Amino acid sequence: MPARTDDLGRGARARLADGLAVSALTTASDQTPEAGRWLDEERRRPFTSALVPLEELADPGGWRFTPGSGNLAHRSGRFFTVEGMHVTTDRGPVREWWQPVLVQRDIAILGVIAKEFDGVLHFLLQAKMEPGNADMVQLSPTVQATPSNYGRVHRGRRSHYVEYFTGAARGRVLVDVLQSEQGAWFHLKRNRNVVVEVFEDVPVHDGFRWLTLGQIGRLLRRRNVINMDARTVLGCLLGAAGAGWPPGTPSSGGAADRPYALHSMTDVLSWLTVRKCEDRMTARLVPLGSLRGWRRTGGRIAPSEGAGDFSIVGARVRAPTREVTGWEQPLLAPHGQALAALVLRRIDGIQHALVRAEAMPGYRDTVELGPTVRFMPHAHADAPPERRPPFLDYVLGARERARYDVVLSEEGGRFWRAETRYLVLEADDDFPVRVPPDFAWVTIEQLRALQRHSYQLGIEARTLLFCLAVP
Repeated sequence: MPARTDDLGRGARARLADGLAVSALTTASDQTPEAGRWLDEERRRPFTSALVPLEELADPGGWRFTPGSGNLAHRSGRFFTVEGMHVTTDRGPVREWWQPVLVQRDIAILGVIAKEFDGVLHFLLQAKMEPGNADMVQLSPTVQATPSNYGRVHRGRRSHYVEYFTGAARGRVLVDVLQSEQGAWFHLKRNRNVVVEVFEDVPVHDGFRWLTLGQIGRLLRRRNVINMDARTVLGCLLGAAGAGWPPGTPSSGGAADRPYALHSMTDVLSWLTVRKCEDRMTARLVPLGSLRGWRRTGGRIAPSEGAGDFSIVGARVRAPTREVTGWEQPLLAPHGQALAALVLRRIDGIQHALVRAEAMPGYRDTVELGPTVRFMPHAHADAPPERRPPFLDYVLGARERARYDVVLSEEGGRFWRAETRYLVLEADDDFPVRVPPDFAWVTIEQLRALQRHSYQLGIEARTLLFCLAVP
């Protein structure tokens, strides 16, 4: 076992919630007095990442198009591959398509070390450079690495702090759960989201700092600062605190299955199970070189018609603080900024969120809960009303009711400049309670209860839930 874990029963969850509440209200700390200034200084380091043709990744990068299949793979056989995927479904306007997909079978560690200083819980975050990051450097978990990375397949320096999550017991596990990533771009990808509270002194290496949840919350209001992996890990930690988080809000203070929620927890689970059974989608890997509607052109893999949601590109990276100071790799490059919006509404005085059961070809269990609306803006620009996603027009026209509105990056280690506008809207009492079958109104407690388990909430829903919780 990597660390000892105490059963987080009701009392332990209450204590965790109290500790998180104190941390969330603490927006200044002697450990890192000027968190924003520290990040700005880290961003002035001489990092570079530039797009290059895929053909230039072979030497010295070690990436090549495999003879026969045409899959893009590293000569070590590790890291990840770019392969093809053939998808069929019985729902939606498009019932069949082909696309490239990222295949990473390693389970990455997304680990955060937590420790109390003067009675306030702090979290050790890293100012991490990733080749696809917007603004290059963002705040990441203490450890954000696959076995290929911390096993030093790249023959670089050893990753800091991995021993807190892989070796003998070093602390108390607060949360430890497997979660998915983007089901449209990854095939069966999952990461270990884990937070370990330690009671010993921890050396602080260059590029790392202790931050309170309040400091993190303030930085979460800035564009492209808290990276995707930090958001999902800390979001899972808040979920582990149970219904007691956040304290003092109208939507907290009771069990997830309270009688005045619109639907009981049993009903929510039954609805989600039915969606997972009825949404028939098959996704099989096929050779990248055989994909219909895609071609290698201009040093990238792109849709033949020039539209589509993304391309596969190459990048050359120089990063003096990383375990390897220079390398080449492929990345998935989205065609534009995405939007993920969550609509909130009070029903019988209790705040509910409108979520959608989303079927994605890369999910291990086909369906996970997504936000009310998740789309690429160009995808439905010219679509007639009957083919536009439900509630899309409401979201696009209700920005003045925004409770949270900020652009955040997705995973910069695999995506090139992938940005999503995360939006939380407060709907008025005229917004419908009756919704289509693949939508449901659930309370915040119910969402957090689901987040304690694997493959229930997609990455966008987990991010929005975290943004909603932190002051």
